[in-house]
Amino acid sequence: MRFLFVLILLAGAGVGVIYPWAMTNFSGREIGTWRVYEQGRFRPLTVPLKSRDAPVRVLVELTARAERIVSQQRTVLTLTAATNGRTVLTSTLQFNHVDNPRQASPQLPDKIFRDEAGLIPAVSTGSYLFTVGPGDAEDIPMRAVDLILRSGVGETDSRARPVGFSLMAVGLIGLLLSLRFGGGRPDNPNSQPPPPRWGRGAT
Repeated sequence: MRFLFVLILLAGAGVGVIYPWAMTNFSGREIGTWRVYEQGRFRPLTVPLKSRDAPVRVLVELTARAERIVSQQRTVLTLTAATNGRTVLTSTLQFNHVDNPRQASPQLPDKIFRDEAGLIPAVSTGSYLFTVGPGDAEDIPMRAVDLILRSGVGETDSRARPVGFSLMAVGLIGLLLSLRFGGGRPDNPNSQPPPPRWGRGAT
C-alpha cells in the first residue's frame, strides 16, 4: 500500500511541478536573449517578430548578488510589450518563488533567477518594443537583467497544477497514515520456539 501512495506522490509531482516547468523552459525554440539592464541602466528593446513565431513566451533572468530574492510580495521588475502603439503584454515580476537559482560563475557569488513574464498568444509580423523597468522592491542587488523570447511554445494546461498538487497531497497523506497505522508485519508462528511438552508451562 505504501508503494501505491509513493507512486501517487511521484505522479502528482510530475503533473503539478515538472510538466509546467518543462513547458515553460524547454518547449518551442529560442528566438534570442538580450541584455536590457546593466551598470544601473535599463534599455528598451525592439525585436522583429513574425506571425509564425506565435505563441511567444517571455522570460526574464535577473542576475543578483543574493542567495534568494526576498521581495515580500513587492514587484522587483515590470515589463510591457507593445507593437504599433498597442500594448500586448504587461507583467510584474517578483522572483521570490525561485528556490534554486543558477550560479552565474564559479568565481562570482552572483546568482541567476528566472521568472516568466507571460505569453503573447497572437503575433503580427512587425517590430515589438519590450520595456523593462524597476518595481517598488528596494535593496535588490541587481547586476544584470536579460530578456528571453521563445517561439512556438506549448501552453501549459491550467488544470495541471491543481490536479498535480491534489495528487501530491493524497499521496503524502496516505503515505504518512500507512506509516503511522500500518503496524509491523504479523508474527511468523514458526519464528517462536515450540512450547515445552512437559514440566512447568507444558501444554
